[in-house]
Amino acid sequence: MNAADKVTDAVFESDERLREVLSKVIKDELGLTALEFAEKAEIPQSTLYKIMSGKREPNMKTLRQIVKTIKRIEGSEKGNFIAVIAARPVLDNINETKRKICGNLCTIREYSATSMEEAIIAAVRAERDGAKALVCAPIVSPTVEKILRIPVATIMPKDSLIEAIELVAKKISLE
Repeated sequence: MNAADKVTDAVFESDERLREVLSKVIKDELGLTALEFAEKAEIPQSTLYKIMSGKREPNMKTLRQIVKTIKRIEGSEKGNFIAVIAARPVLDNINETKRKICGNLCTIREYSATSMEEAIIAAVRAERDGAKALVCAPIVSPTVEKILRIPVATIMPKDSLIEAIELVAKKISLE
């Protein structure tokens, strides 16, 4: 279950559960302070603090803004992720499905492929799924660069996977 769904479910459980889940989502899942989240959500930090401390119940407008912001930050809205196409052993080296890059939390979505054909199909599928960028092996990158309209970065040695993800994330932030 994604973070936005957790918060939405907590709203219907109890005020206490909402405070608990919202605090955990902001700190642990999004990696933000309450102040940083309030700024991104464009709600007064005092309002967020009052909601999180139980001194105030959120109105519907504020609640919608909180959930919308969580979705935007966590990348659960379509098209807010970086696709990685690789063989399963390479994908197993990815420790995080979200990573803070250039101050933004990026979602990393894995697409496993064991052949050139599977990699090309996965690349097209990733773009159709709404990927903002793609990271793939050098054997397939020249081909997918010709057919995709999103930035492509190449994995060189296995240790450069995270570097390639950061490179393509920087390309996204420049557009």
